[in-house]
Amino acid sequence: MPANPMTHMLGPFTRTGGFYARSWGSYLDRQPDELPVARPTIALAAQAFRDEILLAGFSLLRRAPDAETLERIDTEVLAAQEFYGAKGWLDNPEGFFAPPPLPTDVTVKRVRSMGRNYERLSFDSDYEPHDGEPGRERWHSYTGNNREYALMFRHQRPRPWLICIHGAEMGRAALDPMLFHAWHLYRDLDLNVVLPVLPLHGPRASGPKFPSEDVLDDVHGAAQAVWDIRRLIAWIRGQQPDAAIGVNGISLGGLISSLVASLDDGLACAILGVPAVDLVNLVGRHAGLSGHAALRHTMHSAEPLGRMISPLALTPRVPEKGRFIYAGLADRLVHPRDQVTRLWEHWGKPEIQWYPGGHTGFFGSRPVQRFIDDALVQSGLADQR
Repeated sequence: MPANPMTHMLGPFTRTGGFYARSWGSYLDRQPDELPVARPTIALAAQAFRDEILLAGFSLLRRAPDAETLERIDTEVLAAQEFYGAKGWLDNPEGFFAPPPLPTDVTVKRVRSMGRNYERLSFDSDYEPHDGEPGRERWHSYTGNNREYALMFRHQRPRPWLICIHGAEMGRAALDPMLFHAWHLYRDLDLNVVLPVLPLHGPRASGPKFPSEDVLDDVHGAAQAVWDIRRLIAWIRGQQPDAAIGVNGISLGGLISSLVASLDDGLACAILGVPAVDLVNLVGRHAGLSGHAALRHTMHSAEPLGRMISPLALTPRVPEKGRFIYAGLADRLVHPRDQVTRLWEHWGKPEIQWYPGGHTGFFGSRPVQRFIDDALVQSGLADQR
């Protein structure tokens, strides 16, 4: 059963207090070879508290499924494990992510907003779950999700491209360019910048959320996101065959970026910000924190599906010199050790920037912004400033 309202209301306070107390213990007993530990301060606790408030808000907006829905999810999870297991995709997920064809119906419209010119790009996704996949018909019913949209900041002359992939609850024209500092990337680093919208976000929203406790929706959402980004990359290469291309993702977008960088050859860099690496594990962890025992049990049984759509099950194809990660030491949404450190180790321990903040603390962190700029230069995508 979910936690009672009073427990839910007090949860952010009690969990932040526990985090602050544990942080002192970790700080005083830290070892040189362990995850870096920020000195506990009131400012650090405030960032952790902000994350806890976000988690509480997500919990209110995304109610735990009722008994009937949970039974349907359980049934789909069991059927999916049998289906994917028979295909060999639980052990070799690369076969699950079908390579997409070049989009043929791309529309580009010039837009002027707030005194700035940019373009809106769109094309039909044409993604379909595999024949026989559980949840296929339900995914088809989300008709508002059928077309991909993106904002594009493009120079008149050939320049390298950076694809900026947003996180959960984003995909909005008024928000994404600001969080990615898109105008800085375009104007100061002289890059072409494109910001695609992930499935079930922004103008593609069609009722349900992605990610969510609906496991097969998460599987199809990740697959379609990867499909759409790879189609966008194919379109860019069609427009500019010799273009250098990089991906730059935040949170959920970090997971999608790492999947694309493990499936697509020829990327110059992948910058992964506060990246999730296992959606099922992530949803299950927060279900447990919210007191949803039955949902946590369902997420536990679905762990093989989470591993199938995790970059930890694939080998990165982006060059070692083009791999970069940044993450918050006080992140309460994407746990530094459970999620980020595992990806960092799997990717060969590339350059990583830890900042003393929470999940959204990267936006105001100057060291993080310098790290991103330097990563773009080191990978050869941007010119030396």
